[in-house]
Order: sequence, then structure tokens, then C-alpha cells
Amino acid sequence: MDVFSRYAPFIQDYIYRQGWETLRPIQVAAAHEIFDTDHNVLLSASTASGKTEAAFFPILTELDQEPSSTIGCLYIAPLKALINDQYDRLTELCANTGIDVWRWHGDVSATQKRRMIKKPSGVLQITPESLESFIINKHMDIPRLFGNLRFIVIDELHSFLRSDRGGQTFCLIERLSRLASVKPRRIGLSATIGNLQAANHFLGAGSPYQTAAPKVKGSRQVWRLSMEQFYKQGPQAADRTKEQQAAIADAAQGGVNGQGGQSKQTDLQIRRDAAKQTRPDLPKTDESLIGPKTDQAPALADPGIGYIFEHTRGKKCLVFTNSREECEAVCQQLREYAEYNHEPDRFLIHHGNLSPAYRQTAEDAMKDEDSYMTTCATATLELGIDIGKLESAFQLEAPFTVSGFLQRMGRTGRRGTPPEMHFVMREEHPESRAMLPDLIPWSLLQGIALVQLYIEERWVEPPAPNRLPYSLLYHQTMSTLRAGGEMSPAELASRVLSLSYFRNVSQADYKVLLKHLIATDHLEQTPHGGLIVGLAGERVVNNFKFYAVFKENIEFSVHAGSEELGTIVAPPPVGDKVAIAGKVWVVEDIDRKRHQVYVHGVKGQIPAYFGEVAGDIQPKILWRMRKVLAEKKMYPYLMPNAKARLTETRDVCERAGLPGQQLINLGGKMWAFFPWTGSYAFLALERLLRIKCADRLNLRGFNSSRPYFMEFAMDADADEFFKVLAEEAAKDFPPLDLVYPNEVPFFDKYDEYLPDKLVRKEFAESILDIAEMKRCVAHAVKEYQENQQLPPKQRG
Repeated sequence: MDVFSRYAPFIQDYIYRQGWETLRPIQVAAAHEIFDTDHNVLLSASTASGKTEAAFFPILTELDQEPSSTIGCLYIAPLKALINDQYDRLTELCANTGIDVWRWHGDVSATQKRRMIKKPSGVLQITPESLESFIINKHMDIPRLFGNLRFIVIDELHSFLRSDRGGQTFCLIERLSRLASVKPRRIGLSATIGNLQAANHFLGAGSPYQTAAPKVKGSRQVWRLSMEQFYKQGPQAADRTKEQQAAIADAAQGGVNGQGGQSKQTDLQIRRDAAKQTRPDLPKTDESLIGPKTDQAPALADPGIGYIFEHTRGKKCLVFTNSREECEAVCQQLREYAEYNHEPDRFLIHHGNLSPAYRQTAEDAMKDEDSYMTTCATATLELGIDIGKLESAFQLEAPFTVSGFLQRMGRTGRRGTPPEMHFVMREEHPESRAMLPDLIPWSLLQGIALVQLYIEERWVEPPAPNRLPYSLLYHQTMSTLRAGGEMSPAELASRVLSLSYFRNVSQADYKVLLKHLIATDHLEQTPHGGLIVGLAGERVVNNFKFYAVFKENIEFSVHAGSEELGTIVAPPPVGDKVAIAGKVWVVEDIDRKRHQVYVHGVKGQIPAYFGEVAGDIQPKILWRMRKVLAEKKMYPYLMPNAKARLTETRDVCERAGLPGQQLINLGGKMWAFFPWTGSYAFLALERLLRIKCADRLNLRGFNSSRPYFMEFAMDADADEFFKVLAEEAAKDFPPLDLVYPNEVPFFDKYDEYLPDKLVRKEFAESILDIAEMKRCVAHAVKEYQENQQLPPKQRG
């Protein structure tokens, strides 16, 4: 029997109404796995390939044929916006079928939640944080609500693979299954899985079933991709003549050789000449990659932001940024340009600190086929919400991951057109006496590396290796006690340490944790020897923010009259300005007890602040960045300025000996070291140099730009540097050696409640990538030694 015939009649009718002529390969493969096996299933296919239908068509068919007496399918998604989007789709699909679709998160009304509790059935859609709350606060109801649970669908699985939030999700799945005495199958959905075997292992951990990832032959993908680079002011890279580029390279080489860089007068003359003259061999714009301009930015506009402004009018576009602050700043600038041109505002904003109403406005506008607005966004729109027929996405600066790049580009191309993304890289002109590392456009190199890794190898970041997740261990310990009440230390240990995510945690370490929590009143020991949540612990677990394991800043809600705009961190004094919702507001009053800020709107631009943004960049990306510098080829998606900037950078680096040499003398006793490794191996290498090598090399003035380069002064030469580095890295030292004395490095949300011993151990053994650091050092030393065997003219 073919797959279509096996679907429930209402699903067959839905397919007819949609006008589908055939099922997609992933849908056929998923149906065979779900109908014919008891496997967990990982569905990995490109964005808009029909993965959601591939999972739900057979699941809903089974729920239709054998109705569930409780919730039959639990759908877990990382974002409320994604749940809301899928809720609408599933509600339409299940209309008049008897299969209920429910959603449960902070924006869902209490009435809807009560109805679900009263009559649990069908499909429940939920975030990990709401599921945590559910298990704690509805603990006794779990068997009644989930006693016939058959499927758990985890959407956007890749977003859970490299964080404690993913660990929390799978701990909750195991706890829920035990409480309800069920063994549901797991269905993972993702468009960006690189290592299927590792993802399979992650998805199936703690499950009694095997995990399968059906392989389907995808159709050939066509991308419309461009990458352009801009200086924030003054002449652009493509405006320089070849002679001017050579002069800059010569001046940079002078800086490397100890002459301190080009003179300010020479630098200014080069830029004045460049402003008057353009390169005859490079066109100003390659319209075949981005299309013609549809607007004209003001003459004094920021060149990169103006470029976005000029290519978005009359279109439905997204502008992705890597931080909420940048998102606010860009939206402010774009709106100012529209106002300057006396045009209607055509820009919206969407990020996690905005109120639900503001986010919903942006989502509705994007879904409206007749609305041609551009939305500035962060990762909140990176995941699988269907936001209509987007024509193109712009990415301001390189994202940190290949996965992020693919997800963001995948927001476009959902209606029969190719995915389309345009990178916009921005940088300041270097100072007149800038050293070599500051002359390199790191974001441009990173963007090229991300694209090339996927084009050449289909490489995407693998799941994070299992580590020592002590912060999450605290969280799940407190959650288990809060939900289940008093239990003996042995029973608590058996419930928590048996969760798959904690398989590397020893009984001894857990004993250390429990003793510390009792001593600090997070746990209390009863007269009978049992454990309950202590007074200090009650203050933590009774806060609604306890349900999340990711770090949050203390936030203040911002109100303009009766309208809530969103939230900010650290409000400025009354009378100062604040940026949110793409506009600028003056602070009228601050209610610090209620964490509320009252404002009124004004014109202008100011920076916004929502908390720190971190980026974990994999070693393979840095290696590919090095290759970008070393190879001669030009990439077809580069626009004129990006081509010129890359050419100029390669020339500057080649004259300095980079990337062939990794240790470059900047003049006198100043050096720059380029390890070409990932963020956490780089961090380990910094500490190896400062803790174990500094005295032997008389290392001082250490400064680094993680994970790109380190600068320092030392008395040693290159031979001595690599000799000492090799000797120290080769030693079999305990990881704790790379933690400074008395240092307690908090990385995760609940680290502050852990004993110092465990915080230091987790940092040393789980955060610092010492194994990769040692491989990096061994390779650098070998390369240096081989390089020294060559004639001087062939080195580097």
C-alpha cells in the first residue's frame, strides 16, 4: 500500500486541497519509519522541505485510528512564536477530526490551560520552560494527563544540541516518561544537522528504542547569495587604485617589520586620492547578485546600512543581526533614512526583549502577502516559523555558526523561489598606526569560511560533547525535589543521576553537591534524614525564572502610556534616553520595585543594551578562515568592495608572512600569535601561555581578540617561543592547572549556587577545550619546524 493511501482521510483531503501532486521524499521516508517500525526518527532535510507534515501526517493518522485517552503527542519547540505558528497550521489540519490541538506557554490564557487539564487529548505544544513548570506544578496530574503518550516531537533539534537547554529538554522527557509510565517514540526535526550519527545518539539517549535517520536524496539547491564589505565612512575598498592598495600593503609591512606602520600623512593622502579616483576594473554594483536599487539612501548615510535601505523598498525582507543592541541600532537608522526621504516607515523589529504585541505585529506583517515591510531581527526569527513569501534576507556581519547561516537563509525561498541572502560586513578604517591584526577584516573572512564549509563539505556544527553539566545538575535536583517532595539522598541520586545527560557525573561529585546545598540552606535535611527544598532554595525555585536554564539579565518592562514596548536591562536615569522597538524614548520615571520604566518617544539614535552576547566558534571555521587567506581564488558571491578588501588583505598578510607563519613579529619585542582554533581551545591556549609559559618567556602585555589572535611582548625569539610552547603543551598536567588560583569562573546560570570545587572542575574539564588546544599547538610547532627548513624566500 502506498503512503498516501495509509494516511487518514482528513489528511488525504488536506493534501488534495493544497493541490499537491506528489509527496516529498522526506514525507514518504518518514511515513515508512513511523508506520512500520518502533524507531525514534530523526528527520533532517532542508528548510521548507515538508518535515513538519512528514512527522505529523502519520502521527495524526495513528491518533485518528486509535484515539488517545490522554495527550497522545507532545510537541516541544524552542520558541513561543514557532509554537503559535504550528498551532495555527495543526488546528486547521485537525479541524472537525476530534483530535484536539493545545498550546501551553506564558502567553496562553488560563482558560485554555484549564480546558486542556480538564480534558487532555490530542497534541500538546509546549516550550522546555513551560514543560519544566508543568512537571513541577502539575506533578500529581502527570499520569492522568500523559498516561497514553505515544510520540514526542522535538522541532528545530539542532538548537538543542549544544546547550544546557537541550540537556534540560531531554531530562524532562525522561522524567515525564517515568512519571507517566510511558515509552513514547521521539521524532526530531531539523534543517541543519551535520553529523547524523551524533545527532541520532543525542535524540535517542535514554530511550528504549533505536533511532533512525532516513536518508533521502534532496533536490539540487540553488542559492542567490552575495557578500559585500563597507567601511563605515570614507572611501571604500573598491575605490582604491592598485597603486594605493600596494602602498597600504607596504606601509603595513613596515609596521610588521618594526617601523610602526605608515605615517599619518601618507595614510591620509592615500585616502584623499582614493576618494577622488575609482578602480576602472571593478563595477560599482553587481546587480546580478542583489538586484537593482529600489531607493536612494541619504548622502550621509552609513554606507552599509544605506546599502540595505536601497535594496529593500517594495520588497518583503529580513535583516538579521547578531545582537539585540545591533538590531535596535540598525532599525533606528533605517527608519531615520525613510523619514529623511519623506517616505512612510517600512521597517519593523523583532527580538526577544520586545513585548508579545510588538513581535506579533511584525509576524503578522510578514505573513501578509500585500505588506512589503522589512523586519530587523535576531535569532527569534531564525527558526522554523513560516513568515510568508520573503524575497531576501540580509545578514549584518558574519554569524557564529554554519547552522545559523543556513537557518537564516532558509527563512527565504519558501514559495518556489531560491533562498536568498546578502551579507553586509562593516568595519572602521584602521588607525594610522594600526598593527597587522587590526588590518584584517575578520568578519569578512568568517562569513566566507561559513559559506565555503557548507558548499564544499556540507559541514554543520556537531552536537556538543557530553560534559560535566553541574549547573543543570543543580537545577534538575531542585526541580525533582520541588515536584516530588521529601526523598532520601539515595532516592534523589537514583532519580537524578540516572538521567542520561548526567552520565559523566560521579556519585562522589553528587555527594559534594548535596552537602554544599545543605550547608547553604538550598536543601534541608529532615529529622528522618530525608531532603526537602531549604529556605534559600525556595527563593530560587519559587521564582518563575527558575524554569529556564539559560542566563537572564534583570529586566525592566518599558511602558509608553498604556502600551508595553518590551524589556531592557539596567535602565538609565530619569531624563536619559533608551532605545527599544526601533525608536528612541526619554525616561520619565522608574519603578524599581516593580521593574517598570515609563517613557515618551523622541527622535534620534542611541545604542541599546540587553546583556552580553557570546559566540562559540568551532575550530574548523577558523581553519577555513586561514585557508581563505592562503588560497588565490575569488568566490563568485563576493561583491566589488568585498573582492577588493579580500585582495588587499591577502596582499598585506602575504607580505607579513601570514597565514604561513602563525607567530609574527610586530616590531621590537611585540608579537602576534594566530592559533587558528576554536573559541574554547583558544581560551585554553591563552591560559597555557599565561600560566605555564609566561615566566620562561618573560611574557607580558598580553592582549587577545578571541578567537582570532593574541598580542604580547616577550624576551624570547620565535625558536624559543615554540620550544617552550611545545614542551608545556606536551606535559600531562591536570586540567585544573589552567584555572587561576582562587578563580571561580561562573559560566552557567546556576554556577553561583555550586561549591567552588565543582565550578572550577567543570570549567577546567568541560569549558576549556584542552585536547583541541594540544592538537593546535602540536600542529603549529610542526609547521614552524618544517618552515624553518625552507630557504628564507620560501618561508611563510
